[in-house]
Amino acid sequence: MPDDRAGTTWKQITLFLITLGVLILCALLLRPFFSAIVGAIVLAVITQRPYDWLASKISNRSLCAAIALALIALAVIIPTYFLAQKLGEQALSTINAFRNGAHQEKITSFIANRPALASRIEDFTASIDLNNATRNIAAYVGGNLPGFLGHSFRIITQLVVMVFLLFFLLRDRTLALASLRSLLPLHEHETAELLDRVGNTILATALGRLTIAAVQGVLAGLAFWVLGVPGVLLWAFTLTACAMIPAFGSYLVWGPVAIYLGLTGHWGKAALLAIWGAVIVSTIDNILYPVLVGSHLRAHTATILLSILGGIAAFGPIGIVLGPVLFTLASTLLDIWHTRTTRQPSPPDHGRPTAPAGPRI
Repeated sequence: MPDDRAGTTWKQITLFLITLGVLILCALLLRPFFSAIVGAIVLAVITQRPYDWLASKISNRSLCAAIALALIALAVIIPTYFLAQKLGEQALSTINAFRNGAHQEKITSFIANRPALASRIEDFTASIDLNNATRNIAAYVGGNLPGFLGHSFRIITQLVVMVFLLFFLLRDRTLALASLRSLLPLHEHETAELLDRVGNTILATALGRLTIAAVQGVLAGLAFWVLGVPGVLLWAFTLTACAMIPAFGSYLVWGPVAIYLGLTGHWGKAALLAIWGAVIVSTIDNILYPVLVGSHLRAHTATILLSILGGIAAFGPIGIVLGPVLFTLASTLLDIWHTRTTRQPSPPDHGRPTAPAGPRI
């Protein structure tokens, strides 16, 4: 009997090691598509309710998923195309504006009235060897062109894989959740709590962050319109996209716009935009985020901010969602462990006879 038990134990250990090795190999195979997998899951969670409404109208699951996928693609592709087109137009407009004689005269006058700044600019321009700089730039572009093309190909591949996975996550969501529940080594109520918290985290982080960024974009766009900044819609949309990065994302847009206003001689407008951006646009994040996101994540605002910034540093743009999700997983699992280890059996009641134990339901 002991030999049989020892043999069974070694078989279980061997099976565990083989399974672990295969899972590690599978993780290595899927690693290049990590961003696509996370993106597909996030989109599937965000669009769950609209898709459920669409599924109530269309009985064919494959057709319903295909229509939903087309609508999601249009909702993303059309604004992206519009933003890219307007960004190019605004870049050309800005270059032409700086070529304007009046703007050049203002900049020249500004520099001439500040001898220290003029001296530094002169020293900097004198230290530049144009021929050598041109050769270095050409060599850099030529050396990095294959990498740029390869990076573009990887981005396209990630998008294709994400769309492919999103179709099946929309169509077979029930099957995917059932498979996930069967694999998790948790009780049914623990699994339900874990999935519920993760789902709430994805919804709150993605939709809450997008809502806050949209509010910041509207506030900044209002300031751009009042101050007469060209391309108001473009800069408002750009600020909305950058504001997805908490704490300092909006600075990346209204800061350069304020500098542009100053360089073109509108110092009063530049100061007003800087005050509005620093006091209103950038601080509204701290007011709205605990209300829209913090209450759903059951975490302190500082923890949420660190999880997002750490996620971005570790995983790139998908870290905006993945960072809080990992923190939520850790918090939920710690709560489960705490509940299991601190649960005490209720003391027996000696005041009355106990009924015979019946079957559990």
